[in-house]
Amino acid sequence: MAKLKLTKTELKAQRDALARYRRFLPTLELKKEQLIQEIRRVEREQDTLRAEEARLLHQVTVWMRLFAEDVALEEKVRLVRVHTHEGNIAGVPIPVFERAEFAVGEYDLFSTPLWVDRAVEMVQAAGAVRAQQHVLEQQKALLAHEMRVTIQRINLFEKVKIPECRENIRRIQIYLGDQQANAVARGKIAKGKLSDVQIGVVA
Repeated sequence: MAKLKLTKTELKAQRDALARYRRFLPTLELKKEQLIQEIRRVEREQDTLRAEEARLLHQVTVWMRLFAEDVALEEKVRLVRVHTHEGNIAGVPIPVFERAEFAVGEYDLFSTPLWVDRAVEMVQAAGAVRAQQHVLEQQKALLAHEMRVTIQRINLFEKVKIPECRENIRRIQIYLGDQQANAVARGKIAKGKLSDVQIGVVA
């Protein structure tokens, strides 16, 4: 750490720094609140999507049990790509889900049960929901990381930088006050000596 200069210039620099930290702090607090709200929103969306995925998969399972025919649905439907675009929340770039792209294997319409078409659609829907959950998980990780960084900055300002500036200002003011008092005292002593010299000359 650089040695503190006990000068008026440094006093101004420390006051400016203190004002800057105090100005940034509310912005960081606001950002932290926004990030907390967004993380909660993502968690609510995840809960909704988990319930939707469970509902879709339950329906497919019921149909498969009902017809008791093994049609290997997982082999017929394959996730090819998840399309996203970049969004921005509280200054954090995040992926935003657009759609999931699937490849559906060919199957004989005559030899496969009638319900397979609908089941393939539902497996795709469940896969899209799962892909959306994955994107939300990425969002949550990015937001949580940014929140950790923001909290670290808040703590740095509140617990280190602001108290440090206040202490530096106090030390500089004491030193400059002492210097001024000493200068006044030296001035009085010099004036007294000058008066004594003038009295001696007159005498």
